[in-house]
Amino acid sequence: MIVLFTDFGIQDPYAGQVKSVLWQKSPGIPVIDLLHHVPDYDIRAGAYLLPAYVNAFPRNSVFVCVVDPGVGGERMPCVARIDERWFVGPDNGLFSVLQQRAQQSDWWRIPAPDKSIPMTFHGRDVFAPVAAQLALGDVSGLQAIDAPSVNGDWPEDLAEIIYVDHYGNLISGYRFQNLPQQACISLKGKTLYPARIFSAVEPGEAFYYQNSNGLLEVAVNLGNASKVLDVQAGNALLISA
Repeated sequence: MIVLFTDFGIQDPYAGQVKSVLWQKSPGIPVIDLLHHVPDYDIRAGAYLLPAYVNAFPRNSVFVCVVDPGVGGERMPCVARIDERWFVGPDNGLFSVLQQRAQQSDWWRIPAPDKSIPMTFHGRDVFAPVAAQLALGDVSGLQAIDAPSVNGDWPEDLAEIIYVDHYGNLISGYRFQNLPQQACISLKGKTLYPARIFSAVEPGEAFYYQNSNGLLEVAVNLGNASKVLDVQAGNALLISA
């Protein structure tokens, strides 16, 4: 199984072009669109979102991860095998949180592409062919390297809104299980209270809860939390014991 995780969006042809390469080079291997709306260019948001979803996919799944504002520059195209799943993408911090939480990881460098290959679409021209190769069980041509340094500026859990879904629900980079006991949570000056499910609060009321992927999420029952609270990706959550 090959899983796509990008900031490409779905209104442009980029995801489709990547999938075309995958189907040609690894015919019959399922290709899953996990997310194409990681906030544009936001490597850190992608780094915290990705670990929340990977455990839903089987061992040996191959993730093509492209949030790559430095495409064609000095960042290194790489492959990582982290806790029995493969990740293909740029060494720009996108895999930093996965690495920080990993029980086991191994890393490889993808050889520099031929000069005839365009420099601005490594998702299609570099990462997709390698992902197809891995999905077929072929690991040849990769150079083993030491694990890159984990980004020391990023905390274990991020008290920030990192993604807004189409309902307007506000997904944070903070794992719910790591909240302090009797936590007090506020967002843009509004104190929020916990609820287990949406219908536990009145329509139009904002609350926080543990979403289905284990992250702290803010929502409004039968409403759009982003609009009601005037919050977007990047806004900080205040969490105190």
